[in-house]
Amino acid sequence: MSRDTKFVEAAAALGYSFDGEIKIGGNYAPLVQDGDRIYISGQIPRVGSDVIVTGAVGAETSLTHAQLGAKVCAMRALALLKQSLGTLERVKGIQRITVFVQSDKQFTQQSEVADGASEVLFNVLGPAGAHTRTSVGVYQLPKNASVEIDFIATVE
Repeated sequence: MSRDTKFVEAAAALGYSFDGEIKIGGNYAPLVQDGDRIYISGQIPRVGSDVIVTGAVGAETSLTHAQLGAKVCAMRALALLKQSLGTLERVKGIQRITVFVQSDKQFTQQSEVADGASEVLFNVLGPAGAHTRTSVGVYQLPKNASVEIDFIATVE
């Protein structure tokens, strides 16, 4: 099964569409390619115009809901790659993701939130989805998002 088909299936499993324009929130590039490397700007769990997972994890939203947010962030990044490259088959690998989790002061499961994104990347890209990862807790994120993730990928 192709990666593009797996992407469509992952979107359907989440119950969201990632077709069309991926809205960005400012005067910056959503991704920049430098040779075979692509840097993807931070993605929040926005579907259309709505940020679907908001608030501090551990207080205003649950771990499970934050993991959903991380999955949506990963799908947005993959959608940007697909739009830029024409197909996800050109992705050689995801080198690194950085996961920022808006955390209540007692919340310490940032890596478990990040697992949502890692799961999506592996399920869609297979071994090319394996990556290094850093997850950190932060006080606040844009639009009150619970999670934000940036990516570095290599492509053919």
